[in-house]
Amino acid sequence: MLRSYTFLAGLILLTATAGANEAWAAEGATAEALPAAADAAIPGLSSLNSSSGDSGLAHSREADERLSRADAHLNSGRQLYFQGDLDGARREFDLAVDALLNAPDSLPDHRRIERRLDEICDLIYRFDVEKLGAGQNGDQDAVVFDKAPIDEISHMTFPVDENLAPKLKTELNQTTSGIPLELSDPVLSYVHYFSTDRGRKILLAGFQRSGRYKALIERVFAEEGVPQELVYLAQAESGFLPRAISRKNAVGMWQFISGTGATYDLVHTSTFDERFDPEKATRAAAHYLKDLHARYGDWYLAMAAYNCGAGAVDRAVERTGYADYWELLKRHALPKETANYVPIILAMTIMAKNPQDYGLENIETDPAVEYDNIQLAASTNLNLIADATMQPLSVIRDLNPSLLKMVAPAGFQIHVPKGTGDTAQAALETVPAENRLAWRLHHVESGDTLEAIARSYHLAPERIVAVNQGADSLEAGDVLLIPAVYHPEPARRVTRRGKAAHSKASSVRSHAKKYSGRGTHVAASRRVPAQVLHRKAAVRAARLQR
Repeated sequence: MLRSYTFLAGLILLTATAGANEAWAAEGATAEALPAAADAAIPGLSSLNSSSGDSGLAHSREADERLSRADAHLNSGRQLYFQGDLDGARREFDLAVDALLNAPDSLPDHRRIERRLDEICDLIYRFDVEKLGAGQNGDQDAVVFDKAPIDEISHMTFPVDENLAPKLKTELNQTTSGIPLELSDPVLSYVHYFSTDRGRKILLAGFQRSGRYKALIERVFAEEGVPQELVYLAQAESGFLPRAISRKNAVGMWQFISGTGATYDLVHTSTFDERFDPEKATRAAAHYLKDLHARYGDWYLAMAAYNCGAGAVDRAVERTGYADYWELLKRHALPKETANYVPIILAMTIMAKNPQDYGLENIETDPAVEYDNIQLAASTNLNLIADATMQPLSVIRDLNPSLLKMVAPAGFQIHVPKGTGDTAQAALETVPAENRLAWRLHHVESGDTLEAIARSYHLAPERIVAVNQGADSLEAGDVLLIPAVYHPEPARRVTRRGKAAHSKASSVRSHAKKYSGRGTHVAASRRVPAQVLHRKAAVRAARLQR
């Protein structure tokens, strides 16, 4: 499907995004079958006027027109895609890409064009590779984690550039901060490191990803009375990767170990682990930091205790008689990683607050991750949620990093792309609650036959007809209930990435490979009640016939 575009998308991703950092944006997809969400913004694609990375760029009329035209073709392509007109979808997708690919390099805001081209390629590539279909076997139960960036640098030592000291003293005199910003040799060494090519890549990777969660963190910290500067603790810990995992099995964006996570009400079961949930983990981190500050009356000691534990800091204070971070550092009373931990955060904070001095003023941050929430009344397979939202499965997985398996349990609050919550809820309700663990919704494409659809789900055609009145006469755009049962992999596999930062091209390809499968679905053996075939725009209003 869409072969001509697939090659073009792969070429663009390889050439235009080489060296970019891993993309975990959630993109939206609506269709005629779900009209209530048809006008919703496309999650994961920055708007023409509000993209966080475009705030410092002048907007040219030609760029605005090209971006508008590309979005129009993209939306048309998505609608044709879900109506089953794949040739038409391919034409619209190609036109969306061409509108941006042919933009003159001389445009003053050509960077806006490049950014949107990257986002559109990512979106279409997912739809193209994953193809909201059925019956494909894939390695979808494998949970992929990222290496915590701090593991790479916290044990290193770097030279001190004495020439930086006067500059930093001037900066600190002009910088306001909710935490003390003190100059020391360790801080100078990390400012120097983050100014080198290697260190700058690590720094930029975190700054760029911060756009996904920074607004959420700032809101939670404001509500909890935590200094906003501690957002850079998350950058040091995880680089804002919600599935980061350290050598010591601290996990998530805020790197909670199991015991501390449980203390701060982060639930961990065989199905999900709330330490990976960005919002819940941020709230827990705010509470933990407040408690540590109340214990020591000092934000440096609070940060040190966040890293190595309050017990280790207490013992260091007791041994030396000093409740001062720098004194503990001089006496080598703290673990080496913790000795570097606070300077890393201070260096990041100083550089972020003085972006013009470090060439950081025009960083294009990733779009904020936004979503709607659905409270699940029954255990529900993620494939069914992908069907209901008309999204690639990888989008649902990316929006729900705390889920460890392909089934979300009853009572779980599932995140779906912004603007799709109501239509997804209505679509899910067309499936009996007791069948949401297994059943699917199939979007009929042009050329589909009942026999071919049944074969792809390992079903007899009669089983589909039994739950869909009128299924013997199909039209592109129809939505069928599929009475299947899901068989997960015998054992969940866990994979760690070798590096915290990846190029978007390799990220998209790895996502497509990981998530393109839909799992194995076979026919349910018991009889099921007759249902109504969902005709195109009727899926939201369809009701089960009991």
